[in-house]
Amino acid sequence: MTNKLSLSKATTRSRVAGIIAHVLLIGASVAMIYPLLWMLSASFRPENEIFTSTSLIPSTFSLTSYIEGWNGLPVSFGRFFSNSFLIAILCVIGNVFSCSLAAFAFSRLEFRGRRICFALMLMTLMLPYHVTLIPQYVLFRELGWVNTFLPLVVPKFLAVDAFFIFLMVQFFRGLPKELDEAAMIDGCSPWRVYWKVIMPLSMPVLATASIFTFIWTWDDFLGPLIYLSDMPQYTAMLGLRTFVDSSGVSNFGGLFAMSVLSLVPVFAFFLLFQRLLIEGIATTGMKR
Repeated sequence: MTNKLSLSKATTRSRVAGIIAHVLLIGASVAMIYPLLWMLSASFRPENEIFTSTSLIPSTFSLTSYIEGWNGLPVSFGRFFSNSFLIAILCVIGNVFSCSLAAFAFSRLEFRGRRICFALMLMTLMLPYHVTLIPQYVLFRELGWVNTFLPLVVPKFLAVDAFFIFLMVQFFRGLPKELDEAAMIDGCSPWRVYWKVIMPLSMPVLATASIFTFIWTWDDFLGPLIYLSDMPQYTAMLGLRTFVDSSGVSNFGGLFAMSVLSLVPVFAFFLLFQRLLIEGIATTGMKR
């Protein structure tokens, strides 16, 4: 009887602890998502109600902010979206191709100084972006690339993101080397081994690199701010900045409306490839 009472009390305590944990997690989730919900609500409010109402439900729904935000600047916001898509897609292609090539060399090829080069590559992870910003700007200015998309895109084709190289190296090391040896016996060169054997088996890690590259490039503000000066070349993030003028009139309705639209590609890209993303992170570095 005593054992049953003890077991019942333990079960009750466990249930209470579980309920409390869920309540805390739900509360934390609401606190984290509240700014996003407020921004979504503000995008449908009239301009004079954005900062005066505390309710998340607008008293009147209006699409004026979306219309003014899309067409209210000298350049249509659609141009900013197309610029961001172009840069993001090119960066994805460049990162996936160049980083996978570098990772293939580090993980599957034998050459002198491989470990030293790999260690130096990993050391670049400890360098903040701001340390190399000025030398890079001077270099791109001498090349005549400032105020073009080239400084934002070309480095991605040169395997500059050590994080993705390291991620792919860990994944490639989990693939059996017997596959390479069998392909070479059949007459495949290292290039064909990379393209015909490694790449088809590496879709999860390639998708992971693609998703992170797209999100980080789409959300990048500092890079375009440094290298782009003409409004027709602005990205979506730079376009959002133009709605807020410290010396004049700010269009907060258009800012919130375009901010909501700017989040849609990121959410859509993540939702489309989330399975591959989770699989790529879960299997990286694991022997199979």
